[in-house]
Amino acid sequence: MLAIVSALLYTASMVKTPDLGAFIRQQRESSALSLRKLAEQAGVSNPYLSQIERGLRQPSAEILKAIARALHIRTEALYERAGLLESPVGYHGVVEAIERDESLTSSQQEALTEIYRSFVSEGTKEES
Repeated sequence: MLAIVSALLYTASMVKTPDLGAFIRQQRESSALSLRKLAEQAGVSNPYLSQIERGLRQPSAEILKAIARALHIRTEALYERAGLLESPVGYHGVVEAIERDESLTSSQQEALTEIYRSFVSEGTKEES
């Protein structure tokens, strides 16, 4: 498991972090959802979601939560990209690499993210 996390850290360091709108678009496309379908599932209008994806609008925390739920990703991932939440050093890149890996199913991504989070929290406890 440590080898997987190390490989993800290496991959994450090579990945450029897309902005919020580009990340949402990327997640939508990798989930094979149309703009219309994601907008419907998130409870927002098509034009509004399109503006978010193009970086013309900054959505509220509540809208980000609805989009994350519709995309089946962590709400915190969107909050971090929107600047509403800080992530630990290195943490953001690893979680991003997991979320961007198209060879993993969403269940595998969630499981791997949870495992990584547990390692990070255990490391923090040991340092204290």
